[in-house]
Amino acid sequence: MTYIGIALLGAGLGAGLAVLAAGFGISQIARGAFESMARQPEVSGTVQGGMILTAALIEGVALFAVVVCMLMSNQFGGINSATAGKIEAETQAISAQK
Repeated sequence: MTYIGIALLGAGLGAGLAVLAAGFGISQIARGAFESMARQPEVSGTVQGGMILTAALIEGVALFAVVVCMLMSNQFGGINSATAGKIEAETQAISAQK
């Protein structure tokens, strides 16, 4: 596996981990909010507003992390038809030298 492949793999794993962590965090917020609304229904509006605000902040951080991972994958040689040919030629040249 080339360094470009490892970089793309790392970017993909980072984006997936960011999305999973955000999903887990939002589920924990929702769980706590529903428990508190079940105990005190009169504060449900306040709790719901705080829950939505916090979930939006977590989603913003997760989106930022995914965008950073995508930019990293492009920075380290995002694969397209032009770069794929260059990578293949370089790989064959290195293999021929050994």
